[in-house]
Amino acid sequence: MQTSRKTERLFNLLIMLLVQRRYVAKERIREILYPDSSTDAFEKMFERDKDELRSLGVPIEVGGMDAYFDDEPGYRIRPDQLALPEIELTADEAAVVGLATKVWGHAKLAAATTEAVAKLTAYGVPVDVGALDIGEPRLGADEPSFDVFWSAALGRTPVVFDYKRVGHEQQTRHLQPWGVVRFSGRWYAVGWDTDRDAERIFRLSRVVGTARLDGPPGSYTIPEGTDVRAIAERLAPTPPTESATVLLRPGAAGFLRRQATETIEGVEGPDGDAWDQLELPPGAWTTDELLTQGPDLVVVAPGHVRDEVVRRLEAAAVSA
Repeated sequence: MQTSRKTERLFNLLIMLLVQRRYVAKERIREILYPDSSTDAFEKMFERDKDELRSLGVPIEVGGMDAYFDDEPGYRIRPDQLALPEIELTADEAAVVGLATKVWGHAKLAAATTEAVAKLTAYGVPVDVGALDIGEPRLGADEPSFDVFWSAALGRTPVVFDYKRVGHEQQTRHLQPWGVVRFSGRWYAVGWDTDRDAERIFRLSRVVGTARLDGPPGSYTIPEGTDVRAIAERLAPTPPTESATVLLRPGAAGFLRRQATETIEGVEGPDGDAWDQLELPPGAWTTDELLTQGPDLVVVAPGHVRDEVVRRLEAAAVSA
């Protein structure tokens, strides 16, 4: 319950600072989001909440409320700092857009956004809802564990889950999540792997079944100065730097379809039936991901990727 209240407070703070064009005074923030807190409690919670949002990649800006007077500073989040210009995005640049720019379309968080805006409006806070249009979500059914890892990171709660990598046996893993980040078009949970006694990242689309909280809130501390994005960049597999053309059976590989820059339906497949041809940009695919589709996918290009997929499928067939 405490974790839920904290998550709601963080989300409301994020929305409040994002939807206003001017700096928001600290007392105004306290009045609306921390109304029952003492001065000391408010100061401590507000500082922790700002640190939490910044650790998730949210750029909170501090500035004077009045350009002509040295008064108490105010706070805001500039949408142009939280998002990147669409026309200039490469695959790697798109990955820079962190957690807060990608969650609006998620079912639970979309409802929370609406509730937060309604609450601020009721308090007479002028809001610019256009500021929420800063990122197109790509959270689908293949990341059902997103909520668990995100809430666990905010509440410092360990998580246990089953994990399956291509070519490896399914394993039960235990993680102290430090954060959730999007990198090269994929969501990763970053934290301390207590089974390996080392920092690790886990791709959420490879979590099997339901991830579960595995301890009380506040069970661990996140090392000071932790940058979950930098860890993801260091530990995540290097994505391909070239595009790929593939044929897919209709309805197969939804996660690849969402990454495609072009889809042509009705292309003749290897069996003579109508397949879909997809163009996948650099960073939106890996050879392992293509292999997971088995007979439902055929690589057209690049030729060396097609050869590698054929080689590995033939090797798997021989060993079966």
